[in-house]
Amino acid sequence: MLKKSMEKALNRQLNREFESSYLYLSMSAWLESKSLVGMAAWMRIQTLEEMDHVMRFYNHIHQRGGSVKFEAVPAPQATWKSPLAVFEGALEHERKISRSIHQLVDLGVKDGDHPTQSFLQWFVAEQVEEEATADEIVSQLKLVGNSGSGLLLLDQTLGARKVEPEGE
Repeated sequence: MLKKSMEKALNRQLNREFESSYLYLSMSAWLESKSLVGMAAWMRIQTLEEMDHVMRFYNHIHQRGGSVKFEAVPAPQATWKSPLAVFEGALEHERKISRSIHQLVDLGVKDGDHPTQSFLQWFVAEQVEEEATADEIVSQLKLVGNSGSGLLLLDQTLGARKVEPEGE
């Protein structure tokens, strides 16, 4: 059984994951409007991953006897100065989500909630991967600079990303 404080914190994170999905979909739309269809496709996959995260929290809350509480999702940013700004925003967002996950782990430790601590370890590892990937793309975009051909090559590379089956 979840303590009310943990249930509230997990619901807050579930809703942050919705916000993440919404943000990445907005980033995808902006990139597509700039004819960067590979980067847009990459962001759409991010959107799907974030919805998977929502469902992981949803299931954990229910499995532990809690109640899911949905909140309004604020409208995400809709425009950026450049593809670099998009991915810098994604990196900063992932860092914010990592801090939020770490706070949940700390609450689980404080409350002695071993099942939730175990559940959250997947997210701790996932956030390391998410930050590293976004950071790598930011670095590549900085290397490319204003090179149109470099940007198109990176767009093509990012567009090759495929949806990975759950559990991989």
